[in-house]
Amino acid sequence: MTAVATPSVQAQDEEVLAPLDEVADLAPHSPARGVLIALGKGLAIAVPVLFLTTLITFALGAFSDQDPAAAVLGEVATPADVERMRHEFGLDRPFYEQYGSWVWNALHGDLGSSWFTNIPVADSIVERLPVSLSVAGLALAIALVLGASGGIVAALNRGRFVDRAITAVSAAITTVPAFVAGIGLIIVFAVLIPVFPTGGYVPISAGIGLWASFLVLPAFALGLDASADLARQLRTGLVGSLDENYVLGAQVRGLPWRRVVLVHALRNGAAPAIAVVGLHLPRLVGGAVITEAVFQMPGIGQLTRDAALRGDVPVIQGALLVAVLLVLVSSLVVNVVLARLLPASGRAA
Repeated sequence: MTAVATPSVQAQDEEVLAPLDEVADLAPHSPARGVLIALGKGLAIAVPVLFLTTLITFALGAFSDQDPAAAVLGEVATPADVERMRHEFGLDRPFYEQYGSWVWNALHGDLGSSWFTNIPVADSIVERLPVSLSVAGLALAIALVLGASGGIVAALNRGRFVDRAITAVSAAITTVPAFVAGIGLIIVFAVLIPVFPTGGYVPISAGIGLWASFLVLPAFALGLDASADLARQLRTGLVGSLDENYVLGAQVRGLPWRRVVLVHALRNGAAPAIAVVGLHLPRLVGGAVITEAVFQMPGIGQLTRDAALRGDVPVIQGALLVAVLLVLVSSLVVNVVLARLLPASGRAA
């Protein structure tokens, strides 16, 4: 009886752990197929979303009450001057022609020129984009590090003081807007304890240390909310994974606990947390507008705000187009990551 039971137990353990250690052998084509399906679905959504957002954005500028020709020329302009300027801007053409021409030029990298400075919009965006990407990228890194660390520590100490403390702090952080967090960080770490500058920006060519010092506070202000949500979702997903049978089977087989948690359980429990990161990516892009205003950073957010205040429609349209593209690309990346995780999660469940 014993000789028969022992192979049976081993076979059960191997069957339990097969979704984790041997999923590639069981379904060698499923990960690639899942990625292709995710890309296909993402593009099927991204294309109409991009079309609708660009159409709405362009329509808001085209049908606004402001006459850009009169605004550029000033009050002393004659009606003939205004008509001439409208012809130069292409505003005397039908709407569909204006929109089609704008889309065609945008596909070739031409987003038009500012009505007030005559500077190409693409040049202004290329100059400002590194600032916004630096802040959003560092904010995402901070959210991933803090959120992943907090979620893992809370899950491994579930029910204890550490778990309750991390959960309470995460819940409190989600109620604090980014601009309030930014002001608080400036007061503490730039005024009371002058460790970081109060605002501004220097390029990375001035030195990595100096460049990073201008990004730390705005990135923390922007990434705190995402880190709190990530910690809570990862804690919940990891706790559920640790209760699964394959974790017990891994312990019976003598696998190191660190490998069980950080490889098997984390891979299967991280899908909800990754989805939360995908939801926060648009907020990181949109929140840069407020963060850059608080910290006086010359990024896309400040460019858009200044253009909106003076009614510079081409700049607004170009900046919004770039923001939408960033959001759609980041969403595609998240969908691909989830497609790599979910097949394993589904087999392990």
